[in-house]
Amino acid sequence: MAKEKLNENNFEKQSKSYQPKPPYVLNCMKAFIVGGLICVFGEALSQMYIHWFGFSEEKAGDPTVTTLILLSALLTGFGIYDRIGQFAGAGSAVPVTGFANSVTSAALEHKSEGIVLGVATNLFKLAGSVIVFGVVSAYVLGIIRYTWSLFF
Repeated sequence: MAKEKLNENNFEKQSKSYQPKPPYVLNCMKAFIVGGLICVFGEALSQMYIHWFGFSEEKAGDPTVTTLILLSALLTGFGIYDRIGQFAGAGSAVPVTGFANSVTSAALEHKSEGIVLGVATNLFKLAGSVIVFGVVSAYVLGIIRYTWSLFF
């Protein structure tokens, strides 16, 4: 038994020496730049809705988010967002666009099963769990904040 454990540890040490070292700094820079560019694009959309279409600053966020969701879903459908994600890693997971990409990808994976049983049912696999997590988290944080306000 001890000999097997020794061989496993030896194998792990030897295999790690052959694995390439990931370029952490370069990956962080790519994620920062691409995530920042997505946010800059979102801000440009917001300013466009304010100045060209007359939305107030408070209301411009709604069409901006909708446009970002639509564009990321379309880019996912055409396979472009996946290439952006391969390049940028976590930088492409900016909350709104990353979530739209995840939901669209889940639906597209099952399109061969048909519209209803494939696309429609798998569209909500990820979305349902995220929505439930958001509601439960908001409830728990609301209770914590309410309790906090009673004592302080």
